[in-house]
Amino acid sequence: MSKQKLVSFFFERNYMVSPGVIQIIPEDFDYESFVEANDNLERSESTIVLDEEMFKQLLPFDVKEDKVSVSQDFVTNLEVVHSYLDKPKKREVKDFVLYMKARYKQMKKILVQRGDLISAISISKANGKQAKEPAAIIGIVQSIGQTKNGHYMLELEDPTGISKVLVSINKEELIEMMDQIVLDEVIGVSGMTGDNIIFANQIYFPDLPVKEYKKISDDVAVAFISDLHVGSKLFAKEEFEKFIEWINGNYGTDEQREVAMKVKYLIISGDLIDGVGIYPGQQKELTIDDIYGQYDQLAEYLSLIRKDVKMAICGGNHDALRLAEPQPPLSKDFARAIYTLPNATVVSNPAIVKIHGVFDILMYHGYSYDYYINNNAHLRNVGGYNNSLAVMEFMLRKRHVAPTHISSLTIPDIDEDPLVLQHIPDFFVSGHIHYDFKTTNYKNVQLIGACCFQMKTPFQEKLGHENVVYGKTLVVNLKTRKNTVVDFRTN
Repeated sequence: MSKQKLVSFFFERNYMVSPGVIQIIPEDFDYESFVEANDNLERSESTIVLDEEMFKQLLPFDVKEDKVSVSQDFVTNLEVVHSYLDKPKKREVKDFVLYMKARYKQMKKILVQRGDLISAISISKANGKQAKEPAAIIGIVQSIGQTKNGHYMLELEDPTGISKVLVSINKEELIEMMDQIVLDEVIGVSGMTGDNIIFANQIYFPDLPVKEYKKISDDVAVAFISDLHVGSKLFAKEEFEKFIEWINGNYGTDEQREVAMKVKYLIISGDLIDGVGIYPGQQKELTIDDIYGQYDQLAEYLSLIRKDVKMAICGGNHDALRLAEPQPPLSKDFARAIYTLPNATVVSNPAIVKIHGVFDILMYHGYSYDYYINNNAHLRNVGGYNNSLAVMEFMLRKRHVAPTHISSLTIPDIDEDPLVLQHIPDFFVSGHIHYDFKTTNYKNVQLIGACCFQMKTPFQEKLGHENVVYGKTLVVNLKTRKNTVVDFRTN
């Protein structure tokens, strides 16, 4: 089989192959296996131009290491890939409608890259089909219900209409997915048509393709921390001061100091200070009772870190920011002292930064996690607060950090939904939970639940949080991708 026959394969299914696709096909490409894997690709109703991204989604996922070569005379480099900048304007009810339409458009673009959804049609066209015809649609989940016979009934909406989707109790694989579907997310469905209904055979989340697993030749590392809560009586002052001594090469065993001196990047993912007026009675638990003083104290600590360590810093729900997400970068009115640090880069929450010119890091504090842990049966069943990584994986599969409208306060942006995860990172780091650090890989994206520097609060005790752990950092060596944990607690 040749490139010409591959073009014919797509042409028969009403796909026009772009020249870019031909250029990226390697010499040793296995055409026979590709066709066999995609033989069920249905003919599209309208002509679709198959670009490189769509083609890559149809490839079998072969996990490869991409060892990026960087000069040994390296210069540390931290750049902002995406940081939300607020556009002040009067918000109206219609803005929420436009916001959801923008989300739908972004998510549809992601979903149609899946081979089975390239030929997805609008809901109005699906509703106009004869019964028992195959169809695929993409829609926003408007409702989730269950019939008296145990079948699940979804309602999906797109800009053209609404369709019911019936998931038969006999389809065990799909029934297992029902606990993972949440309101307002965008999903794909394929199945057979009925009277304004689709009988589902497959359900698709946007999800991630497998990311290339990167390493570099430079022996450098990145450290991750979160939730400092400077200004609180329960701020782990002693442990954080040890952390600063360690990162400067003045604390720990010889091995730990060697690790420290390789750290060239520090990622701090939110709740930098304890804030003021965050919850009733907080005033009694503060050592610094004003915002300016808390940020000044934080800046004083961070100024002690050696200047060859570049820091990326985002806010969280305790910082002097609006609660609505995305949260813009810290206000220069309150946190001016942070902006004077020559090695600090302040970004929004969420944001993406690139380190060493190679690795993209998605930073999200994690405010929406409370809603999903408390309201989603799937996440409760896999560990709840004890398994923050499951929540992070959940977000990556949705390609959104707060898909349900009430999971986090939201400022509607009529041009795009800035909480959609359009860019696939190499690292995804969160905080907020205050439990022990955790890390794993999901499709070669390293997930990191960072450790805090605040001891257990009365509020956390009241809520039954028993596993609060503070005073640790996770270090990832970018050459070997080895994880090292350094614990600064006295005991």
